[in-house]
Amino acid sequence: MCTSIIEIARAEGMAKRGNDWFPLSQAVVAYDHARHAPLGDVITLDFFNAALDAGSRAAVELTLESAKELRAALDRAIAAAEFEEAEVRGKGAAPSLVRAA
Repeated sequence: MCTSIIEIARAEGMAKRGNDWFPLSQAVVAYDHARHAPLGDVITLDFFNAALDAGSRAAVELTLESAKELRAALDRAIAAAEFEEAEVRGKGAAPSLVRAA
């Protein structure tokens, strides 16, 4: 049975297909049956550009546990990047990221 769990987000960046890079426009996060991985249900991350041909996409299928680990790694990297932008590059910080002098 399909889960119909789908989230769509704007994606600004680049993805690689073979030797070529292409600009992204959207990312789709879904939970459903694996299409390619020899697994049951998986979290699928699908990055694409709707204005380009159908092959302009990069996708991965992850176990739920791997997706949780990826989310945690993203959270840590984003927090460190926000601190870097605020403290090191002086671009302003969210109050929770500013260290007391």
